[in-house]
Amino acid sequence: MTVHKRGFLVLDGTDPEPLARFYAALLDGTVEPSGADHDLLLISGTDGVALGIRRAPDHIPPSWPRPEDSQQSHLWILVAPEALDEAEREAVSLGARPVTAEHNGSRTDRRTDARRFMDPAGHAFVLAAHDASP
Repeated sequence: MTVHKRGFLVLDGTDPEPLARFYAALLDGTVEPSGADHDLLLISGTDGVALGIRRAPDHIPPSWPRPEDSQQSHLWILVAPEALDEAEREAVSLGARPVTAEHNGSRTDRRTDARRFMDPAGHAFVLAAHDASP
């Protein structure tokens, strides 16, 4: 018999409450305590997105992207192609910082279908255009 499992990404931060509110607003979700771990908050989105934010007093924000090495773990948030500009404005209004990746000397064009950001605690995420039609 297979044991039922559920997984989700957990991001560390020195102050989890504002970071949890940021992602709840960005994902149109809600923030709830995890129950078992008082340092963990859970974000549940309208489409079942699950994300955890955990208190880590010694958290050091990652440095991404760096052209000399590979990407670190990062969250991809999918939006309809026609809503990408609006999603970017929303993310920035909530406190996200745009990141320009450099690859082989050329800068990433902000008009592309994948736009890179740092959340208020320095974690990388991408807003990506995704056509959900069959």
